[in-house]
Formats: sequence, C-alpha cells, structure tokens
Amino acid sequence: MIGNISFALGGVGMFLVGMLLLTTGLKGLAGRQVRSVLARFTRTPLGGAVTGALTTALVQSSSATTVTAVGFVAAGILTFSQAIGIIFGANVGTTVTGWLVATLGFKLDLANAALPLIFIGALLHLSGRPRLVFIGQALAGFSLLFVGIDYMKDGLASFEGIVTPSDFPSDTTIGRLQLVGLGLMITIITQSSSVGVATALAALGAGAVSFPQAAALVIGMDVGTTFTALLATVGGGVMARRTGLAHVLYNMITAGMAFFLLTPFTAFALPLIADDSGQIALVSFHSFFNGLGVIVMLPLARVFARLIEWLVPDRGLPLTRGLDPALLKEPKLAADLAVATLERLNTGVCDHLGCILGAEPPADTRCYSFEELEAALEELRAYLDRIQLPRDRTDLSATISSVFHALDHLSRLLYRSAQSERISALGGTPRLRRLRRLVISGAVRQARPGDSGAAEAFLNRLRKLMKDQRKHPRDRVIEAAVSGALDDETALDRLDALRWLHRTAYHLWRIRSHLNAIEIVAPSSVRQAEELRVDVEQD
Repeated sequence: MIGNISFALGGVGMFLVGMLLLTTGLKGLAGRQVRSVLARFTRTPLGGAVTGALTTALVQSSSATTVTAVGFVAAGILTFSQAIGIIFGANVGTTVTGWLVATLGFKLDLANAALPLIFIGALLHLSGRPRLVFIGQALAGFSLLFVGIDYMKDGLASFEGIVTPSDFPSDTTIGRLQLVGLGLMITIITQSSSVGVATALAALGAGAVSFPQAAALVIGMDVGTTFTALLATVGGGVMARRTGLAHVLYNMITAGMAFFLLTPFTAFALPLIADDSGQIALVSFHSFFNGLGVIVMLPLARVFARLIEWLVPDRGLPLTRGLDPALLKEPKLAADLAVATLERLNTGVCDHLGCILGAEPPADTRCYSFEELEAALEELRAYLDRIQLPRDRTDLSATISSVFHALDHLSRLLYRSAQSERISALGGTPRLRRLRRLVISGAVRQARPGDSGAAEAFLNRLRKLMKDQRKHPRDRVIEAAVSGALDDETALDRLDALRWLHRTAYHLWRIRSHLNAIEIVAPSSVRQAEELRVDVEQD
C-alpha cells in the first residue's frame, strides 16, 4: 500500500516537474513572439480573448500571458479593458493541457517512448546554447508528463475497488461544494491546475471518483489558480492588483456557472460516456465552462474593467504609475516600463522648464511641480536598480544604460530649472532674451519631438550656439565690468546666465541622444502604444 501511494505521489511530482520544465522551455522559445503577438492582435476584448487563449496554449502558462498583459497596460500599449480579454482567454488556453493528458497520456502508453526523449532533452540542455537549452527543457518536460501520468495510473490502479466514490463526499449540493473546496486546496498546494486536472483524470480512470465528483474537483481547481494570481499581486502595483482581482472575480463567476451547469451536463454526458471515455467528458466539461465564461463575460468586458478600476483606484503620480514591482521578474517588460516612464518624465521636465521660462504649456497639459518631478525621477532610479538583467541580454543592458544616462541629465536639467537667480538674469539684455526663447523652443521640441532624429540635430545645433555665446559675449561682459560700464554683480549674473543657457541646452541634447539610442536598440514603448491606438481607431 505504501509503495502504491509512493507511485501515485511520485507520478504527481514528475508531472509537476514536467510542467515546470515544459513551461520554462516554451516561454524561453516563444517569449518574445508572445509579446509581439499580444501587442499586435489585442485590439479589442474579443481579440484579446482569442490571443490570450492561443498564447497560453502555446507557452502552457496563463501567468506568463497575464504578466505580459499587465506590462503592456502599465506601459500604455494596451488599455485595461483590452487586457481583460487576455485574462478571459488565458483560462481557456489552460484547458489544452487536460486534452493532451486525456487523449495521449491515458489513451496511449507513451511512458517508455518518452524515456529516450528525456535523455535527448538533457543533452540539449547541457549544450549551453540558449535556444537548444530551451528546446531541451521543453522536450524533457513534455516527456516527463507522460512518465508521471504512467506512475499515477499505476499507483491509483491498485486502489481500484478499495477507494470508491463512496469514500468521497456524496453527490449532493453540499458534497459537491466540499469537493470544490478539496480541488481548490489541491491547486493551492501544487500551484498548478494542470497537475490537479491530471490527478482528477487519473482518479476517474481508476474508478476512485465518479464523473460528477471529478467535475466538482475540476471546478475547485479552476478557482484555485486564482491563489497564484493573488500571490503575484503581493508587493505589486496598481495594474498587478487589478489583474489579480479581475482573475479572481472572473474565475469565481465562471465556477459559479459551472457548478449550476454540472447537473444538466452530467445528465447529457453520462449516457454518452463509454467505459473509457469518462476522461474525455471531464476535459470537455472543463473547456465547456471556461469557454462559456468567455462568451458570457466578453460583452461585459468594458463594464467589468471599469468595476475593477473602481475597486482598485489609481494611486501616486501618473508619471510613474506604470512602474509595477510585480513585473521586475520579467526584465524585458520591466525595461519597457522604465523606457515608457522615462519618456513621460522627459515630457514632464521639459514642460516644467518651459513654464519656468515663461512659455505657455500645450492645452490640457499639466505642469508638474519641482517636488513631484524630483520624486518621480528618484522612483524611476530606484526601479532601475531592482531590474535583474540576464547576462545574455546585451540589448537590455544597453537600453538600461541609456535610461540611466538620460535620467541623470533629466535630474540635472530639473536642478537647473530651480536656479531662479540665473533664470531671472535671462531678461537682462535683448541677446539673453533671444537666447532664452531659443532654449524654450528646444524644450518644446524635446518634450514632443515628432521626428526624433531631426530633434536631436536641432538640439545639437542649439547646444553649439549656446557654447559659442558663452565664450564670445563673455569676453565683452568682462571688458564692460573692467571698464566700469557694468557693475560687477550684474556682470557675474550675466556670465552665470550664459553658463546656464549652455548647460541647459547641453542636457536637452544629451537626453534626446540617449532616448534615440534606446529607440535604435528596441522600439519605443510609447511609439508602440501610438501605433496600436491608430490601428484601433482604423478598426
């Protein structure tokens, strides 16, 4: 008996390890493509649901899909209502594993054939080449699924006739609720609904549970996946908490529908279930209630999104609201968020500089205070420090390096905007007033560049002009001070003003240079968002 229990538990463990390896390998192989597909095809909640289902089925991880969606919303590439569709679809995508287990794992004896594939997967993993490593992980993980299923079948088969449906809560409303709770606990412990569904399939195949009992377990396992979503929101930002809450509420609504549909589905399915088709009926029920949940909730996606936004309101400055700590475990997403935040801060600091110099800000534009901008810059700097970059991602290293450089120049530019004495001296002569207007035009161009290459060229010319103006007029100011035509204090103020103009122009140019360097390494998150918004409007 102890040996049989060990076989069953070992099978569960092998299946769980297989799922972890398979998910890691598939995420590594398709991670970048998943981000591209989600950003390109998630234009409506329906598109998000279809894309979320397909990408989850591809990478075998609903959490990977939803985390990517969270990052896109935080970066401004998707709206929250579009991301809601991805969350709906991800639930459908998770049912694919059950179909693989039911059709291949229990219908075919693949354990012996899978053993050589585990060896091949291990060799590929040891190759050291990133792509081969991911292929090896996926291959070994996929093979371990069937080895684990074989052990589960052997372990539970010995309990046939010993453990029967009568040993579990009876098929009543109270009994089904108890089984739902048991399924929820299984998923919380294993942190994988796929493992729970495979266990329910094995128990059904061994006759340990009846079909209604297995279906109630699966309902609970579906709800149990929300525990992982809740854990992911701990320490997370607004978007992570919204996504976690949306996942919980949606799964509870879907589970409620499934519970009430269990009796009619059982009445319909039982006459069609042959001796060896109960497992197909179980995964069909799993897919049925998840698909029905999408059909029912999709028309309400925008209302549902507004409800979640009301329950979890925005906090903090809009400038740094997208810096979600929950996404730090995904370096590419975290880097995208940092870039998008940097661009917002660039606009905010340049608008602030323009307001200080006397320019009228664009309509419906908020001029942030010095303290707000200083706090936002520090928050972005702290977020950058927490991003752990993989050694093989030189592109991300270059992006983060450019973000740090641009951030340093933004901090210096903000510091110079607070030098009121030097700024007031800019109105002392017609020349200084003309130079001030040129700096204002540079700040406006920097805040909203349009053509980023042309903006960099313009700011470079401005920087060179200010350098010349700092050098040649300086000599005349000093001569005027020596001859007594200008008092010493006024002369020093004008020299400081010329120095201020040069350094301000220099910082504007360097910020634009680093932002353009980021665009060369990886497309700007803000530009992606704008392209997506244009596509949505055209649709």
